[in-house]
Amino acid sequence: MNRMKQFRLAIALVTLLAVFPAGTLLAAAGKPTTVIHVVTVKWKEGTTPEQIRTALDGVHKMSEKFPGIKNVWLRTIKAQGAMTHAIVMEFESEQALKDYAGSAAQKEWYKVYIPIREQSITFDITN
Repeated sequence: MNRMKQFRLAIALVTLLAVFPAGTLLAAAGKPTTVIHVVTVKWKEGTTPEQIRTALDGVHKMSEKFPGIKNVWLRTIKAQGAMTHAIVMEFESEQALKDYAGSAAQKEWYKVYIPIREQSITFDITN
């Protein structure tokens, strides 16, 4: 390799490291301290797609009212067994999850969710 190519390669490498610090290029998966609240749901027989949409939209609306919820995921890509949908909420902390349980926001959402829910299984996960 001639000197000009070596120089260009060195400049490119320095630029790359300036834009992407070495730690970013080699970083392992993080260990967030948030809490992931996963609910898998089986709806009652006869539940309409509109009722399901209303319940799922209610999760999104609830996340706007309850400050401890950071993110929600509502579009199930794959489901196994009798459960057809998953609802995932990310809470800022374990305390935020505890504060959510029984909150006014949860009680309001339950008005549309509980009447159409046949069964659900919940997992709360953190590091």
